[in-house]
Amino acid sequence: MNDAAIAAATVVPAMSLAAGGAALLGTRSRHAGVLMVVSGIGLIGSAVIRLAGAQSAAQVLLVGTLMLPAAAAALAYPRLSFRHSVDFCMWVVVAAAGVLGAPLALDIGKLATLASLSGLAVIGHGWLVLETGSDEDREAMLWLFFAALTIGAVSSLLVLEFRTPGGIVGAFLLTGVGPVMAVGVRRPGLTDVRPLVVQTVVFGVVGLTYISTFIAVLAGLELAGTDEPTPGVLAFAAVLLAAGFQPLRVVLRGLIDELLFGDRPDPLLAATAVAGQIGDDPLLALRAIRTALVLPFASISVGGVELARSGTPVTATRRLPLPLEDDLTGEIVVGLRAGDLTLSAGDAQVLRIVAPLLAQTLRARLLANDLRESRAAAITAIEEERRRLRRDLHDGLGPTFSGLAFTADAARNTIASDPAAADALLRRLRADAVAAVGEIRRLVYDMRPPALDELGLVPALRQQVASMRTPQGQPMQVLVQAHDLPPLPAAIEVAAFRIATEAVLNSARHSGTDQAWVQIAFDDECLALTVRDAGPGRGTWVPGVGLSSMRERAAEVGGTLQVATDGDGSLVKALLPLR
Repeated sequence: MNDAAIAAATVVPAMSLAAGGAALLGTRSRHAGVLMVVSGIGLIGSAVIRLAGAQSAAQVLLVGTLMLPAAAAALAYPRLSFRHSVDFCMWVVVAAAGVLGAPLALDIGKLATLASLSGLAVIGHGWLVLETGSDEDREAMLWLFFAALTIGAVSSLLVLEFRTPGGIVGAFLLTGVGPVMAVGVRRPGLTDVRPLVVQTVVFGVVGLTYISTFIAVLAGLELAGTDEPTPGVLAFAAVLLAAGFQPLRVVLRGLIDELLFGDRPDPLLAATAVAGQIGDDPLLALRAIRTALVLPFASISVGGVELARSGTPVTATRRLPLPLEDDLTGEIVVGLRAGDLTLSAGDAQVLRIVAPLLAQTLRARLLANDLRESRAAAITAIEEERRRLRRDLHDGLGPTFSGLAFTADAARNTIASDPAAADALLRRLRADAVAAVGEIRRLVYDMRPPALDELGLVPALRQQVASMRTPQGQPMQVLVQAHDLPPLPAAIEVAAFRIATEAVLNSARHSGTDQAWVQIAFDDECLALTVRDAGPGRGTWVPGVGLSSMRERAAEVGGTLQVATDGDGSLVKALLPLR
C-alpha cells in the first residue's frame, strides 16, 4: 500500500479527532479535548513526514501519538479524575507505555505488548467509570464504548479478510471516534445509547461465535477426509447456524444486560431505583423507567393526550393502564427492544410496581393544573367584580352625589330670596338622597345579602323566596328544609343563597308550577343543595342566563352543578366543597 493511502487514512481521522476535541474544550471534558487536539496534530504531522519520505520518523511519531496523548485523552474522558488509586495506576501504565513505545515503534513484537497493556488500562478506566461514575459520566462513556466496539468489530473483520487494505479502511472508520466523544458529553440524550451498546456487543459475540463454529465445522470435515465440502453440507450447516441465531442472541442479550447494567434484571431493585427518581415531572419518571429497564422509548398520556415522551419511538410497543379518576384514564406506553416480542416478566413486574407512583404523579399534575385554572378563574371573577363596582360607583353614585351637592348649593343660594323654590329644591334633594341610599343598598346586596349576616343562610333564604310569584301572580309555595348547619365559610353561604334563589326563580318563571322544594345537607367535605319543582305544568322549564350564573357561582368556590328535567319536574343539585 503506497504512502499516500496511509497518509490519507491518518489525516482524515486526525482531523475528526481534533475537531471533536475542540468541541469538548468548553465542557467538563476539556482536558480530554486538549489531548485530542494534540493527538490530531501529532497524527497529521506523522502523515506529512511520511509523505516527505521519512517513513521511520513518521512511524515513531504515529506510535508515540497513539500511545501517549491519544490514550491519555481516553483516560481523561469524560472528566479528569483521581478519585481512586486505580486511576493513578492506569495513568502510570499509559504514560510508561507511551514513553517506551516510541523508541520501539519499529519492533512489532514489543510494541504489541506495550499497546496491549495501554489498551487494558484504557478499558479498565472505562469500566471503572461505568461502575462508579455519575449518571452523565456513565452515559458519555457508553457513547465511547459504542464507537469503539463498532469500529473495532468492523475493522477486525476487514483486517481478517483483506489484510492491509482492510486495515486502511478500518483506519478511516476511526473518523467517527472524535464526534461520538463530543456527542457523549454535549448531546448524550440524542438517542438512547444503551440498547445500541448491548446490540453491538450481542451481534459481535454472536457473529464471532458463528464464525468460529463454521470454521470448526470446516476443520472437522477436513479431518474426516473431505477435501472440499459439498454445497449441500454447507447449506445444512448454514441452516443449523441460522436456526440457533435468535435463541443465542436472546440469551446473550440477557447476560450482557446483566453484565453492563447489573441491577436491571432484578425487578425489586429496578423498581426501587425508578421509585426514587419519580417526582412531579412525568418526563423525569419516563427517563428513570428507560434507564432502569434499558428501553428505547416510553410515553405517558391522559385521556388520549400525550403529556410526555422520552426516547425514539419504535414500532413494537406495550401499553399499561394507569388508574386516575373515575371518568379519566391514563396509560404508559413503552417501546420494546429490537428483537423482543413482548416485555420480560421482570420488566412487566417493574412497571406494575411503579404504575401507582406514576398515577399519583399524574393526579398531582392534574390537580395542580386544576388549581391554576381555578385561581385564574377566581382572579378573573374578582377583577370583573371590581370593574363592575367601579362602573356602578362612577356612573351611578358619582353623578347622584354630584347632583346632591349642586342641589344643596342651589337651595342655599335661594333660601333667603325665594323660600318656596328652596323648599322644592330640598324636597328634590331628599328624594335624590333616598335614591342614592337605595343604590348603595343594591351594591351591598350584590356583594353579600345583609340578611345572611342578620338571619343566617336558611332564614334568609326563606325570607327571599317568600316574596316570589309565578307569572300569573300566584305566590310560590317553597319548602326550605335543612338540618342544623355548622358555621359556613362566607363564600359558600353566598354561593348557596344565590344558587337556591336563582333556581327557585327559574321554577317560578318557567316550570308552570307554584310548588318547589329546597333541601340543604352537609357532611365533613361539602354542602349539598337541591332544588326541585313539581313542573312541567302549563309551561315548559327553559334554562337561560340564570343557569349560566348558577354554574359560575358553583365553579367560583370549586363546586359542581347538575341540572336535569323530566316528566316529574326539574332538579338543580349543587355540591359546594367546605374545604
